[in-house]
Amino acid sequence: MNRAMKKSECFYLGRVTKEYSFMGEVIINLDTDEPEIYENLEAVFLEMGKDLLPFFIEKSSFQRGSELRVRFEDVKTEQDADAILKKEVYLPLELLPKLSGEKFYFHEVIGFSLVDVNHGTIGTIESINDSTAQALFVVSDGEDEILVPMVDDFVKKIDRKRREVLVETPDGLIEMNK
Repeated sequence: MNRAMKKSECFYLGRVTKEYSFMGEVIINLDTDEPEIYENLEAVFLEMGKDLLPFFIEKSSFQRGSELRVRFEDVKTEQDADAILKKEVYLPLELLPKLSGEKFYFHEVIGFSLVDVNHGTIGTIESINDSTAQALFVVSDGEDEILVPMVDDFVKKIDRKRREVLVETPDGLIEMNK
Protein backbone atom coordinates (compact mmCIF):
# COMPACT_ATOMS: atom_id res chain seq x y z
CA MET A 1 0.00 0.00 0.00
CA ASN A 2 2.77 2.45 -0.73
CA ARG A 3 1.65 3.72 -4.10
CA ALA A 4 -1.12 6.04 -5.20
CA MET A 5 -4.34 4.25 -6.12
CA LYS A 6 -7.03 5.02 -8.67
CA LYS A 7 -10.55 5.67 -7.40
CA SER A 8 -11.79 2.87 -9.64
CA GLU A 9 -9.63 0.45 -7.60
CA CYS A 10 -11.07 1.63 -4.29
CA PHE A 11 -14.25 2.09 -2.31
CA TYR A 12 -15.30 5.08 -0.24
CA LEU A 13 -14.89 4.39 3.48
CA GLY A 14 -15.59 7.78 5.03
CA ARG A 15 -14.27 11.27 5.68
CA VAL A 16 -11.82 12.91 8.06
CA THR A 17 -14.25 15.07 10.04
CA LYS A 18 -12.29 16.73 12.84
CA GLU A 19 -9.10 16.96 14.82
CA TYR A 20 -8.95 15.03 18.07
CA SER A 21 -5.80 16.21 19.81
CA PHE A 22 -2.89 18.63 19.57
CA MET A 23 -0.73 15.70 18.44
CA GLY A 24 -2.29 15.31 15.00
CA GLU A 25 -4.95 12.72 15.81
CA VAL A 26 -8.13 12.94 13.74
CA ILE A 27 -11.61 11.46 13.68
CA ILE A 28 -12.73 9.56 10.59
CA ASN A 29 -16.48 9.18 10.25
CA LEU A 30 -16.90 5.74 8.63
CA ASP A 31 -19.72 5.34 6.12
CA THR A 32 -20.59 1.74 6.95
CA ASP A 33 -23.16 -0.31 8.81
CA GLU A 34 -20.37 -2.47 10.26
CA PRO A 35 -17.59 -0.14 11.47
CA GLU A 36 -16.01 -2.85 13.64
CA ILE A 37 -14.74 -4.56 10.46
CA TYR A 38 -12.33 -1.63 10.00
CA GLU A 39 -11.00 -1.47 13.56
CA ASN A 40 -7.46 -2.75 12.87
CA LEU A 41 -6.53 -1.09 9.59
CA GLU A 42 -2.85 -0.64 8.79
CA ALA A 43 -3.38 2.11 6.23
CA VAL A 44 -6.01 4.01 4.28
CA PHE A 45 -5.94 6.21 1.19
CA LEU A 46 -6.84 9.88 1.43
CA GLU A 47 -7.92 11.90 -1.57
CA MET A 48 -5.29 14.61 -1.88
CA GLY A 49 -6.04 16.69 -4.96
CA LYS A 50 -6.55 14.21 -7.79
CA ASP A 51 -4.58 11.42 -6.12
CA LEU A 52 -5.40 8.80 -3.52
CA LEU A 53 -2.33 8.66 -1.31
CA PRO A 54 -1.55 6.09 1.40
CA PHE A 55 -1.56 7.15 5.04
CA PHE A 56 -0.21 4.59 7.49
CA ILE A 57 -1.96 4.17 10.84
CA GLU A 58 0.05 4.11 14.06
CA LYS A 59 -2.93 3.70 16.34
CA SER A 60 -6.73 3.72 16.09
CA SER A 61 -9.74 3.24 18.33
CA PHE A 62 -13.48 3.74 18.12
CA GLN A 63 -14.99 6.76 19.79
CA ARG A 64 -18.74 6.38 19.44
CA GLY A 65 -20.73 4.71 16.73
CA SER A 66 -18.79 4.84 13.50
CA GLU A 67 -16.21 7.46 14.55
CA LEU A 68 -12.69 6.09 14.32
CA ARG A 69 -9.96 8.03 16.16
CA VAL A 70 -6.71 7.71 14.21
CA ARG A 71 -3.07 8.64 14.65
CA PHE A 72 -1.27 8.52 11.30
CA GLU A 73 2.51 7.97 11.11
CA ASP A 74 3.27 11.25 9.35
CA VAL A 75 0.61 13.46 10.97
CA LYS A 76 2.14 14.79 14.20
CA THR A 77 0.84 18.35 14.63
CA GLU A 78 -2.38 20.36 14.46
CA GLN A 79 -1.14 21.84 11.18
CA ASP A 80 -0.59 18.35 9.74
CA ALA A 81 -4.10 17.39 10.84
CA ASP A 82 -5.57 20.58 9.34
CA ALA A 83 -4.12 19.57 5.98
CA ILE A 84 -6.20 16.36 5.91
CA LEU A 85 -9.46 17.68 7.40
CA LYS A 86 -12.53 16.98 5.23
CA LYS A 87 -10.52 14.59 3.02
CA GLU A 88 -12.30 11.50 1.75
CA VAL A 89 -10.98 8.13 2.91
CA TYR A 90 -10.74 5.07 0.65
CA LEU A 91 -9.65 1.43 0.79
CA PRO A 92 -8.78 -0.99 -2.03
CA LEU A 93 -11.76 -2.96 -3.38
CA GLU A 94 -10.19 -6.26 -2.32
CA LEU A 95 -10.70 -5.23 1.32
CA LEU A 96 -14.48 -5.06 0.94
CA PRO A 97 -16.11 -7.89 2.89
CA LYS A 98 -17.59 -10.47 0.50
CA LEU A 99 -21.36 -10.35 0.24
CA SER A 100 -23.51 -13.32 -0.61
CA GLY A 101 -27.13 -14.01 -1.36
CA GLU A 102 -29.18 -11.03 -2.48
CA LYS A 103 -26.84 -8.41 -0.95
CA PHE A 104 -24.48 -6.66 -3.35
CA TYR A 105 -22.24 -3.65 -3.72
CA PHE A 106 -23.28 -1.16 -6.37
CA HIS A 107 -19.96 -1.44 -8.26
CA GLU A 108 -20.26 -5.24 -8.25
CA VAL A 109 -23.31 -5.41 -10.56
CA ILE A 110 -22.12 -2.95 -13.22
CA GLY A 111 -22.02 -4.94 -16.47
CA PHE A 112 -24.51 -7.56 -15.19
CA SER A 113 -27.65 -8.29 -17.20
CA LEU A 114 -30.90 -7.14 -15.63
CA VAL A 115 -33.50 -9.85 -16.18
CA ASP A 116 -37.18 -9.43 -15.28
CA VAL A 117 -39.16 -12.58 -14.47
CA ASN A 118 -42.01 -11.39 -16.72
CA HIS A 119 -40.12 -9.52 -19.48
CA GLY A 120 -36.88 -11.49 -19.84
CA THR A 121 -33.58 -9.66 -20.36
CA ILE A 122 -34.06 -5.90 -20.05
CA GLY A 123 -30.46 -4.93 -20.80
CA THR A 124 -27.06 -4.33 -19.23
CA ILE A 125 -26.63 -2.44 -15.97
CA GLU A 126 -24.50 0.56 -16.98
CA SER A 127 -24.44 2.31 -13.60
CA ILE A 128 -26.30 2.93 -10.36
CA ASN A 129 -27.87 6.33 -9.76
CA ASP A 130 -27.84 6.84 -6.01
CA SER A 131 -28.29 10.61 -6.09
CA THR A 132 -32.07 10.28 -5.82
CA ALA A 133 -34.20 9.29 -2.82
CA GLN A 134 -34.44 5.77 -4.28
CA ALA A 135 -31.32 4.26 -5.89
CA LEU A 136 -31.88 3.21 -9.51
CA PHE A 137 -30.38 0.61 -11.83
CA VAL A 138 -29.44 2.49 -15.01
CA VAL A 139 -29.89 -0.12 -17.74
CA SER A 140 -29.13 0.08 -21.45
CA ASP A 141 -30.89 -2.14 -23.97
CA GLY A 142 -28.75 -0.80 -26.83
CA GLU A 143 -31.27 1.90 -27.74
CA ASP A 144 -32.92 3.19 -24.59
CA GLU A 145 -31.86 3.97 -21.06
CA ILE A 146 -34.18 2.22 -18.63
CA LEU A 147 -34.36 3.21 -14.96
CA VAL A 148 -35.40 0.50 -12.52
CA PRO A 149 -35.76 1.30 -8.81
CA MET A 150 -33.50 -0.80 -6.55
CA VAL A 151 -36.30 -1.90 -4.26
CA ASP A 152 -35.62 -4.96 -2.08
CA ASP A 153 -39.01 -6.41 -3.06
CA PHE A 154 -38.10 -6.14 -6.78
CA VAL A 155 -34.69 -7.86 -6.52
CA LYS A 156 -35.28 -11.62 -6.51
CA LYS A 157 -31.82 -13.04 -7.10
CA ILE A 158 -28.20 -12.06 -7.71
CA ASP A 159 -26.51 -14.67 -9.89
CA ARG A 160 -22.82 -13.81 -9.72
CA LYS A 161 -21.77 -16.76 -11.89
CA ARG A 162 -24.11 -15.81 -14.72
CA ARG A 163 -23.62 -12.08 -14.04
CA GLU A 164 -27.35 -11.46 -13.77
CA VAL A 165 -29.68 -9.57 -11.47
CA LEU A 166 -33.15 -11.11 -11.49
CA VAL A 167 -35.96 -8.67 -10.72
CA GLU A 168 -39.74 -8.73 -10.68
CA THR A 169 -41.03 -5.27 -11.50
CA PRO A 170 -44.62 -4.04 -11.25
CA ASP A 171 -46.75 -4.12 -14.39
CA GLY A 172 -46.01 -1.20 -16.69
CA LEU A 173 -42.68 -0.12 -15.18
CA ILE A 174 -40.47 -1.42 -18.00
CA GLU A 175 -42.83 -0.22 -20.75
CA MET A 176 -42.99 3.23 -19.13
CA ASN A 177 -39.22 3.61 -19.61
CA LYS A 178 -39.22 2.91 -23.35
